Amino acid sequence: MTPEDRFPGPEHPHSGPRHQPDLDVLPYGTYYEPDPANGYPAPSYDGETYDGETYSGYGGARYLEQHWPADGQGHTVHAQGIGMDQAPVFSHQGQGGYEEHPGYEGQEQGGYDGREQGGYEEQPGYDGQEQGGYEGQEQRGYDGQEQSGYEPTLPDQPSPALQLPGRDDPPTIELGPPLPDPAAPTYPYPAPGPGEPPGPVYVVGDVHGYLEELRAELRHQGLIDADGHWSAGRARIWFLGDFTDRGPDGIGVIDLVMQLAAEAAAAGGYCRALMGNHELLFLGAAKYGDEPVQSTAGTASFLAAWRLNGGQQNDLDRLEAHHISWLSRLPAMAVEDGHLLLHSDTTAYLEYGESIPDVNDAVHSLLADGSVDEWWDCFRRFTKRFAFRGDAGPLAVHELLDTYGGSRIVHGHSPIPYLTGAVHNDDGQPPHIPGPYVYADDLAVAMDGGVTMEGRLLVARLPIG
Repeated sequence: MTPEDRFPGPEHPHSGPRHQPDLDVLPYGTYYEPDPANGYPAPSYDGETYDGETYSGYGGARYLEQHWPADGQGHTVHAQGIGMDQAPVFSHQGQGGYEEHPGYEGQEQGGYDGREQGGYEEQPGYDGQEQGGYEGQEQRGYDGQEQSGYEPTLPDQPSPALQLPGRDDPPTIELGPPLPDPAAPTYPYPAPGPGEPPGPVYVVGDVHGYLEELRAELRHQGLIDADGHWSAGRARIWFLGDFTDRGPDGIGVIDLVMQLAAEAAAAGGYCRALMGNHELLFLGAAKYGDEPVQSTAGTASFLAAWRLNGGQQNDLDRLEAHHISWLSRLPAMAVEDGHLLLHSDTTAYLEYGESIPDVNDAVHSLLADGSVDEWWDCFRRFTKRFAFRGDAGPLAVHELLDTYGGSRIVHGHSPIPYLTGAVHNDDGQPPHIPGPYVYADDLAVAMDGGVTMEGRLLVARLPIG
């Protein structure tokens, strides 16, 4: 872990002082200060449209859009029946509507296992009894000769089972709608109308439980209204991960993002999120607690590491099954309008697959079936940082872009004051963060404004610069 991942946050209900860990780094890159937002609708596109494809494992937010209903005004209808004191659940629960069929699990079904079925009769002469005409004797009616009592069924006579009152023909099955054209474009959100471009794309840096700061910045950008509801129409928002720890209300942040995901889908846009290393740490603390794991620093546990890195007991106490389900489905990476979106500034993603779907599937499979040591190894890998800084930084960026697509990386994880060396100001004032930080030969954009160290929570519209 780096120094930033060793300092716990405040354990009380208000923000309180924010620790400023010491880390010596060299400055590389330039800042970008976005123009003040004028609210949504956004300024015109000047005839330009975004035609980049979107690749992601959609996961939690996409699942929420489909299963969390919204009323006619686009506001979320919250699910009922989940108590606040319900403990986190990591078991596989049965799907609603599943019913066992009669005779399942070893129960006998009528006519099975040798039992007589209705209408079956043994013929005389069976079990060794002599049958008339057998053993070379001529059988009456064989070779085309008519047998006594035999009446052939004519092919033009329908089965009695198909005889319906008032009709002579058997019923027909209505065909469904025609299959969609496989060559037609697909959208992970409602398709735009004729001549209508997709909505603008926004990215949100690390939040770390600072709910009020998040609401204020989303409101400033015109993405939510005064009541905290989605007001951005067809806009698209990606959160870059790390919702919890250090700040006072991580569960409140998760609830807001889940709410906006449902409301945005109802309005024709979407709100999605990536999985950060603190999501892995939070889920691990809830699932494994003090169970020991093998760490390079000796024996450790998820719960101890979570507390050391700013875990708030109030968040763990309020964690419910639907939070766990949503967090576990978040993708690790995505491409949006030519931007490769990651949480961590590391090349560790390459160790989980050579395509975005492969990486996301690998992480999801690990969370579903992995051991505690495999979870810990994944958390450790995605906690690495600073791969895009320095002289070798552009090469690392190119390696990821060449593998997964996109022309620029946008990431969170490493606070901008670490990347610029502005952690400690001579006058003792908090670091000045004017906006996203562009570096690595303009190939990387850092979005963690250091809200945990009295910096700034960043929300920016793409493209930057």
